[in-house]
Amino acid sequence: MLTDETVAAVLDDWRTAPIDEKLRVTLGLLEKVTLTPGEVGPGDIAPLRAAEISDQAIEDALVVCALFNIIDRMADALDVAIPSAEGFARTAERLLEHGYL
Repeated sequence: MLTDETVAAVLDDWRTAPIDEKLRVTLGLLEKVTLTPGEVGPGDIAPLRAAEISDQAIEDALVVCALFNIIDRMADALDVAIPSAEGFARTAERLLEHGYL
């Protein structure tokens, strides 16, 4: 589990954040997949394999990345409003109390 400080460091610059090398190389791949997908090739997986990340973990990371990218692009295209911090907190309280009914 990452501390709040580590998460803030990752959001600021994942390249210099105090994180495990496996996470760092995974974030590098996910950034490339997100920003320049046409440039991604088999060689981009090599650093992850060199870091001994399993094929299943690589696939899982890519699937989650793809889903987030799809959702983000759809939300942008449909001009979905992002709730305020208070709105997120209210939703969290309801979910904690009632779950995903």
